[in-house]
Amino acid sequence: MLFILLFFFLSCEDKKKNEVLFMLNKWSDKEVVFPSNIAFTILGGDTVDFPTPKKYNILTYVDSLGCLSCKLQLNKWKQFINEIETTKEDSVQYYFFFVSNKKGILNLLKSSSFSFPVCIDEEDRVNKLNNFPKEMAFQTFLLDNDNKVIAMGNPILNPQIKELYLRIIGGKVMRSENESKLINTKVHIEKTFISLGEFDWKKEREVTFILQNAGNTPLVIQEVNTSCGCTSVSYSEKPIDVGHRLRLQVTYKAEHPGYFDKAITVYCNVIQSPIKLRINGNAE
Repeated sequence: MLFILLFFFLSCEDKKKNEVLFMLNKWSDKEVVFPSNIAFTILGGDTVDFPTPKKYNILTYVDSLGCLSCKLQLNKWKQFINEIETTKEDSVQYYFFFVSNKKGILNLLKSSSFSFPVCIDEEDRVNKLNNFPKEMAFQTFLLDNDNKVIAMGNPILNPQIKELYLRIIGGKVMRSENESKLINTKVHIEKTFISLGEFDWKKEREVTFILQNAGNTPLVIQEVNTSCGCTSVSYSEKPIDVGHRLRLQVTYKAEHPGYFDKAITVYCNVIQSPIKLRINGNAE
């Protein structure tokens, strides 16, 4: 079934693959249960009716651990929803469940002009009913009109899962594993970790990661994700010829003083994709 095909979009070690496959089998065709009398609001205003299920339904759950803005990625969700609407109008419903400080969530919703209904589930009721996976990457689900799981994985964090969701929603036949991949190349990275040291938290800091195409075919960057909105990346989107180098310019702008450790995830046509890069430092 389509759900199991998600496994082939995950690049990880054998042990991790076994864990993921076990989780996929556990959640395949499982019905997600919603709490009774649950309240949805738009930008913290009056409550709205519970979103009516449609042919496809996307549920995303965000727990209270870690950086809230990093987890929500509201602007990326807006972009993804817009892509879906241009693919298959009015065939998808969205269920956003956020478990965290209500004031902090409302501030982020308003600053991002996120006008979709959300549930600020301070008692974590939806998770208690369903016992969602602990990993953020697997706390998003594509459901059918009976709220049964068709696929799982966060399309905002992984472009291959995003492609999977779009293809299922668009009613397209899934490609085989070989057809869905670009021809792999090899990449040499001078550094995968850079420390920014100590600096004034009000000032931006920039560093550059260098990726050299050491294979026999062009290097294609599919997407670059960061673990927080305070970290941005700029790079050339053109294929990198054999022997040439790609510069990933990473900019960090602290939201407040303190130590930080941020990840940059690069999806590209190499066997070890996604490539994990990291920066840390102390913004004083």
